[in-house]
Amino acid sequence: MNVSEETATATADGVAVNASLILAELAGVASDLDYGQVARLAEEVRSADRVFLAGAGRSGLVLRMAAMRLMHLGLTVHVAGDTTTPAITDGDLLLVASGSGTTSGVVKAAQTALAAGARVAAITTNPSSAVAGFADALVVVPAARKTDHGSTLSRQYSGSLFEQSVLLVTESVFQSLWEATAEPAEKLWLRHANLE
Repeated sequence: MNVSEETATATADGVAVNASLILAELAGVASDLDYGQVARLAEEVRSADRVFLAGAGRSGLVLRMAAMRLMHLGLTVHVAGDTTTPAITDGDLLLVASGSGTTSGVVKAAQTALAAGARVAAITTNPSSAVAGFADALVVVPAARKTDHGSTLSRQYSGSLFEQSVLLVTESVFQSLWEATAEPAEKLWLRHANLE
């Protein structure tokens, strides 16, 4: 069933209420995150020879944003599945995101990385998942999984809070690593894509 014009009207007040809902849920996650886990993730990223990122769907899109930010820091960064992504090896880090921790392509990527001698970092809601079990650094996000439609953790649809939280975690990692470099924004900007 498609949403018809008669049943789907957005008012300014309704949009404001929903924006407040989203911000409140994200603030709740932020207050419950283990920032020791996030700091460990930042250290894994900082010390890696190269950083690879892998995720499916919207989580994968958020990791593509993180890849750009890490590239701005001057790190060597690759997104799994891109045509020019090289083989992962010893000394590299694979950063994955999966709300369930069971996404088959993400699990396979983690297994491949470990077999190649790379380290694995994972962001997930499920600390007992396969992906969490593979992780050298684990960030557990206290958010609903995308199939948990009756969750009391979020009123948002199908994993939205997790994906927003992945953005929060990866931007926090970027901001912390950037501040540690004391490089001005203008220097990072020189690395920004110029073939747009």
